[in-house]
Amino acid sequence: MDKKTNIKDIISMAGGLDYINPKDIPSIDLYMDQLTTFMEDQLGKNRRNDEDKVMTKTMINNYTKNNLLPSPNKKRYSKQHLILLIYIYYLKNMLSINDIQTLLEPLIDGYFDSNKDGKDISDIYAHLYEHLSQHYGDIIKDIVRTANKADAMYDPEKDSYLHDLSMISLLSVDIYAKKKYVEHLVDKLRQESEEDAKAKAKAQAQKAREQAAAKAAKAKQPQANAAAEGKKK
Repeated sequence: MDKKTNIKDIISMAGGLDYINPKDIPSIDLYMDQLTTFMEDQLGKNRRNDEDKVMTKTMINNYTKNNLLPSPNKKRYSKQHLILLIYIYYLKNMLSINDIQTLLEPLIDGYFDSNKDGKDISDIYAHLYEHLSQHYGDIIKDIVRTANKADAMYDPEKDSYLHDLSMISLLSVDIYAKKKYVEHLVDKLRQESEEDAKAKAKAQAQKAREQAAAKAAKAKQPQANAAAEGKKK
C-alpha cells in the first residue's frame, strides 16, 4: 500500500458514508415496512457487510420497549420518529442503551410533540445537518493527518503491517479519548436530570405538606368559631 493509495482509501470511505438530508425525510407517517425500507435506502452504504441490516423491526420494537422511541400512532411512525431513529442509528455504535436513553429523553420530553422555544425535533436536526458537511470534512482531514503520521513511522510499502497497526493504534486512541468525553457529558446530563427530579420531588412534598396543613387548619376553623361563640354566651 503506498501513500497515495492510502489517501484514496480514506477519500473513498468518506464518499461512501451517508447522512440523511432533512428534505429527504418524509412528512407523512409511515408503517413499519415503509420505515425500515426508508432507513435501508438512505443509510445502506454505511453497512460494513452486505448482509447487515441498517434497522430491523425487532430493533425498532426494542427501542420502543426501552423508552428510546415513543410508541407509534396506530402503527404509523411520524417524521419525529424517523429523526429519533437516525440519532439512535449513529449513537448505538458508541453508547449503551441507558446512555442513549439519558441523552434523548430531554429531546423527546421537550421537543417530540411540542415546539419549545420556537424549536422542534425537525428544526434541531436541520440545524445539526447544516454543520455536518463541514465537520465531517474536518474529521477526514484529521484522518489524513493521522495517516501521514503513520507514514512517518513506517514505510507503507516495506512495512505495510506495522504501518497499518500504527495508524489503527493512533486512530483508536483518538476514538477512545472522544468516547470518554462523550460518556462524561452523558453522565453529567444524567446527574443533572437526577438532581432536577429530586428538586421537583422535594417541591411537591413541600406543597403537599402545605396543602395538608391548610386543610387541617380549615377543618379546625368551625370548631374554633364554635368555641368562640360559646365563650361569648
